[in-house]
Amino acid sequence: MGTKNEKRSADFLKQGGILAIASLVVRIIGMVYRIPMSNILGEEGNGIYAVAFEIYDLILIISSYSLPLALSKIISAQQANHEHRNTGKTLSVALRFAIFSGGGFGLFIFFGAGVIERTIYPEYSGVQIPLRVLAPTIFIVALLGVYRGFFQGKRTMIPTAVSQIIEQIINAIVSVAASYLFMKWNHDNLQQAAWGAAGGTLGTCLGAASALLLVLFVYWLYRPIQARLEKRDRTNNYASSGYLFKVLLLTILPIVLSQTVYNISGLIDYKIFGSICGMQGMSPMAIKSFVGVYSSKYRLLCSVPIAISTAIASSLIPSAVAAYTEKDVEQWKYNIYSGIKFNMIIAIPCAMGLTVLGQPIVKMLFSSSNYVLGGHMMTVGAGAIVFYALSNVTGGALQSIDKMRLPVIHSAISLLLHVGIVAFFLIGTNVGVYALLIGNITFPMVVFWLNLRAIKRYVPTFRLEITKTFLAPLSSALWMAVAAVAVYGGLGLLISSNLIRTMFSIAAAVVVYFVMFLLLKGLTKEEMFDFPMGRRMYLLARKMNLMK
Repeated sequence: MGTKNEKRSADFLKQGGILAIASLVVRIIGMVYRIPMSNILGEEGNGIYAVAFEIYDLILIISSYSLPLALSKIISAQQANHEHRNTGKTLSVALRFAIFSGGGFGLFIFFGAGVIERTIYPEYSGVQIPLRVLAPTIFIVALLGVYRGFFQGKRTMIPTAVSQIIEQIINAIVSVAASYLFMKWNHDNLQQAAWGAAGGTLGTCLGAASALLLVLFVYWLYRPIQARLEKRDRTNNYASSGYLFKVLLLTILPIVLSQTVYNISGLIDYKIFGSICGMQGMSPMAIKSFVGVYSSKYRLLCSVPIAISTAIASSLIPSAVAAYTEKDVEQWKYNIYSGIKFNMIIAIPCAMGLTVLGQPIVKMLFSSSNYVLGGHMMTVGAGAIVFYALSNVTGGALQSIDKMRLPVIHSAISLLLHVGIVAFFLIGTNVGVYALLIGNITFPMVVFWLNLRAIKRYVPTFRLEITKTFLAPLSSALWMAVAAVAVYGGLGLLISSNLIRTMFSIAAAVVVYFVMFLLLKGLTKEEMFDFPMGRRMYLLARKMNLMK
């Protein structure tokens, strides 16, 4: 691959790295605050919180979640053609869309929460309370998404990254405090768990509001620069509001449909599990408790590396769109290769680590009697992380070449299979809640396979690089797993503290993976320089005689 492509891809990797690091920080904060919140709410409260959040996520996707991605795609193409007046007009059109869509769906959730509980999720009584608290968040996030998408289209991920961190910090503080206080204030209430879940959702609302204030301030600072760019615009292609609205809608719809299919799988899972297990005689309390363990332990821990892959996929699109617009196929392929490789470097060791250390990690983080079940879930289902990462990046690749409908079709096909698989295992076997894990693994696996076939059809020269992209991180992760198990077991002969044994095991795993990956030449010096803090990592590797 030529130096020109490598140089042009460096910006994508750095910007993607910024967003990935921010997503990692956000998820770590999210995991940290969910630990005390999970212990405050108990398994029943966690089950209600999980269902409320799945409904909120689905409505958010339909109303506005696709705005950052869609807007970044449109503005990136306009930037590549130097259509600065159109970027300003697109922002204005997107804001009007967000106000209408976010406001409308926010009102729908607030006034329709009771109907949703009674008609769709009667097994999860009390879910309407946290839903009403979440309703204003839909409007706030819609506006927030517009400004994030605008700056991402300008190929800077910093406003998005910083606002995400601020949002999560406020979310963490308020969620823990409010869930504790709401549980305390409602200790005699039969809906105590639901009110506790509502306290947790209050943090989501106030966190989003704080992030919106931050990006509004950044945009206020950027407005003079945008005004100067619009004045210097010498292109004759000035689009009308109606045309831009149509482009925005046509760009949003495939993303909405694709993401809706992704997220609706969780809601369908909870409904199928609740209905089938209820018919089999399981109590509503037990149903909510199982869902609570699945959501607050397994899905929470898996969400950290998956969030990084989502960030990389999102940051990949503007750069890949620009390459596609300029008909630079080699640059486009290099971006996709880099995105997949960066994802695998993170996803494979995370999946392996959670597989072998799942139970000790869950026991360390959650003071719950269900740490055994949570740990077993991690061991069985952590492999899903790798396939979610691959499906995210390949979906982003298809979107960047204007094949927006294909990820939707692939997700829909996978969802149909997913529903059948989960229902079959719940009805025909005794695996119980593990049916949700089986479905969680097969869903992204099918999407990735279908996405990859489509990419090869439309870009025949595209081939996955196997050795450095997959085999190097997998081999390193296997050595890492051996080291982690050996350290954990060896320390068990000396001390009984699970916390100390787990922390030392994780530290050993990180060191062994880093050393083995570099010994196997998984990264070149130039590739490492493209990563965030790459020069520092390179200097450390040189001191350890791992690189020249």
